[in-house]
Amino acid sequence: MTATESGVELRSAASPAGTDQLDVLESEAIHVMREVAGEFDRPVILFSGGKDSMLLVHLAHKAFWPAPIPFPVLHVDTGHNFDEVIEFRDAVVERYGLTLEVASVQDYIDDGRLSERADGTRNPLQTTPLLDAIADHRHDAVFGGGRRDEERARAKERIFSLRTAFGAWEPSRQRPELWNLYNGRHKPGEHVRVFPLSNWTELDVWRYIQREEIDLPTIYYAHTRDVFARDGMWLTSGPWGGPRDGEEVITKSVRYRTVGDGSCTGAVESTATTLDEVLAEVRESRLTERGATRADDRLSEAAMEDRKKEGYF
Repeated sequence: MTATESGVELRSAASPAGTDQLDVLESEAIHVMREVAGEFDRPVILFSGGKDSMLLVHLAHKAFWPAPIPFPVLHVDTGHNFDEVIEFRDAVVERYGLTLEVASVQDYIDDGRLSERADGTRNPLQTTPLLDAIADHRHDAVFGGGRRDEERARAKERIFSLRTAFGAWEPSRQRPELWNLYNGRHKPGEHVRVFPLSNWTELDVWRYIQREEIDLPTIYYAHTRDVFARDGMWLTSGPWGGPRDGEEVITKSVRYRTVGDGSCTGAVESTATTLDEVLAEVRESRLTERGATRADDRLSEAAMEDRKKEGYF
């Protein structure tokens, strides 16, 4: 923000002269990551191969360069993944020399600890494998790529979000975060979810990807794919299933705004094959990426809020 008084330009303290909004957001995220490295013993980055988790890896690389990234990455694998995303995940792990931990929903289904849902989606089944992985590896801080602009339950989340020994989110136990001071105190068995991208928007993310020349899975750009319409979204067939009676499969030029379980992640019609074209689409959009493309958020009005209380988000 700027204002003019007596011909002198005044700038907000949050945006000093010569800095861009992206510089401010980057600085805040790197500050948060370094705070976590100093306060906690066994942090981990949740990494799905999507754009937000890729930003976390990139920011961690910048925060600790020339040292290696001091955190492993954890993927809660539903088994219903897009091939392009898994290939990208593995390539990133190799490029940065990361330790990859995988919590497999399929393993839990195979041994009876979880059961398939009637609707076929596995996103709601991720909570138990996630919490078990956190406990097994004794992670006391878990980085997530959640942003406040995505959804109402995320809009009121703190950057440091305390979770109980059962992984649950309790609103009365969340701490104020004044003057960029973060309280990471927790009891044995508890952990803290950390969201360095809280104040970013989808447009900020894409502008930063362009500025930093960050690679992403190819499905974030327009490509030709066989899809079918369901609940206002374009879904694609895979190991998770296909069209129901009356749902016609057609070929369209589409891209994905967010990456998740293939059974509930929809594509949007698009011809955007370049970053400039994607940025133009994002600027014109009036729906968040989750509101436009995630069926699991539509299970109920409070779907994400319920999952947060259970320990997923």
